Amino acid sequence: MNEKKIPLPHCHNAKDNRIIEEMPSLETIRTVADAMKQLGDPSRLRIFWLLCHCEECVINIAAATGMSSPAVSHHLKLLKDAGLIVANRNGKEMYYRAADTDIVLKLHHTIEEVARISCPE
Repeated sequence: MNEKKIPLPHCHNAKDNRIIEEMPSLETIRTVADAMKQLGDPSRLRIFWLLCHCEECVINIAAATGMSSPAVSHHLKLLKDAGLIVANRNGKEMYYRAADTDIVLKLHHTIEEVARISCPE
């Protein structure tokens, strides 16, 4: 662990020092910030929430969200680049779903908790 020296240690106790020493790395925070940045757009947030529950193609996502296919494709690219969704091809059609990662699961649960919605059965 890399010990950080605080120039003006006003009233720091052992807990404060431990928090400062264990501050997440810039790389870790960038990963979280990028995911949150992508979900800061209401359209992407809706698409992400949908894909947490099912695997869908662009045309069906567009119909479900009331958006054009090109707009949906743009949002899907950004979500995919952020590692929040994955795609797989079936014939000529691409299908998208939420990535199977810890951060995606936690973001999904956070969205539902904050919005007070629950997963459809």
